[in-house]
Amino acid sequence: MRSIEITASERKEVARQLSVWGEGNDDDISDITDKLGVLIYEIGELEDQFIDRYDQYRITLKSIRDIEGSVQPSRERKQKITDQIAYLKYKDPQSPKINVLEQELVRAEAESLVAEAQLSNITREKLKVAFNYQFDSMREHAEKIALIAGYGKALLELLDESPVTPGETRAAYDGYESSKQIIIDAENALATWTFDSAVVKPTLSFAAHDEEEYDDEDLAEETENLKITEDQWAAEDKVAA
Repeated sequence: MRSIEITASERKEVARQLSVWGEGNDDDISDITDKLGVLIYEIGELEDQFIDRYDQYRITLKSIRDIEGSVQPSRERKQKITDQIAYLKYKDPQSPKINVLEQELVRAEAESLVAEAQLSNITREKLKVAFNYQFDSMREHAEKIALIAGYGKALLELLDESPVTPGETRAAYDGYESSKQIIIDAENALATWTFDSAVVKPTLSFAAHDEEEYDDEDLAEETENLKITEDQWAAEDKVAA
């Protein structure tokens, strides 16, 4: 993620420099490079958002490890009692402690069964939530980048690239309103984008129905409940350090 963070920062700087460079050129280049700078800067913003969402995915996966850690004492207690029983049966088969330990083992196994069942359930839940969050972030990022690329190409169409001969004057640029509207349209498209409007949708060859589509809204409620604030994330990093 560090590389993406660096790229996002550099992209924003490139957007600024492109706009500054364009100011010293003809009207059309000045206007188009300024608007391209807006779109490129927006890509940097999207990359920052992707990093934040990756952190959410990572935190959710880490919670599985924490749950596994909480189950470990139960496993170790059961194993310890089992070893003690085996040792006594070998050294002192008539020891009254064997019966006591066997009763403790029954209780330990019951506790372990509960803990293992909880671990199994939560592991599946968290794994599904984490990767749905990650894949949804990837899809949103890719689709929005594609949108920006499309509007960027629309801006380039406003440039008059027809060659001029020495001494010939190029026609006055009249694309200000069009370029402004392209940026407005781009911002609206990004703001209103949803998974329902996604262009790329997976098709599954083993689907029960020929026209069955992949459901994009699964686990939306669970991911909402698992949102971590930036302050909480910062606090965790501080503790880890």
